[in-house]
Amino acid sequence: MQFKNIAFIAILSILFFTGCGDSKVNEDGKTEAKIQTKFQLSNIDGTTFTINKEGEKLIFDLPEKKIVLLNFFGTWCNPCIAEIPHLNNLINKYPKDLEIVAVSLDKKNEKQTTNEALESFKNKYNIQYKIVNSEENYKLASALGEIKTIPTMFLIDKKGNIKQKYTGVIPEEMIETDIKKELEEK
Repeated sequence: MQFKNIAFIAILSILFFTGCGDSKVNEDGKTEAKIQTKFQLSNIDGTTFTINKEGEKLIFDLPEKKIVLLNFFGTWCNPCIAEIPHLNNLINKYPKDLEIVAVSLDKKNEKQTTNEALESFKNKYNIQYKIVNSEENYKLASALGEIKTIPTMFLIDKKGNIKQKYTGVIPEEMIETDIKKELEEK
């Protein structure tokens, strides 16, 4: 019986600390994305904003300058779903200092997942942060280094510097420590 418990914990740990892979994430627009520096992202609520890649910086055209957690995810990815409550906790703890932008890398039958399907997903899991959905998502993913595993997140300071990259499900406390560190460096 103890062997079964150890095996169960080992399998659960592997699932929890790894991500989901999708070989199709970066196939579209691969060449364009390497030279593209401006990305127009569409929120599922119909609003849009721009991210400018300036060298190693990502400059967000958002109304307020905040720390940004850029989260690449898929609705079919169990580790992505597992991190939602933790991301909700962080956005609620730091509403004035943190913006979370979830970038959908979902495609069904080679077509972009609809905003309605993502809205349903958002409601089902009570997601309290932005979700963007467009073909530009894949170009941005490619420009940031051919994202092959999701969830993948980038912590970006208020000046646009990428301060941290996380692959797989990361403990909330670890991300919060990095957020606090960035807030102290104001």
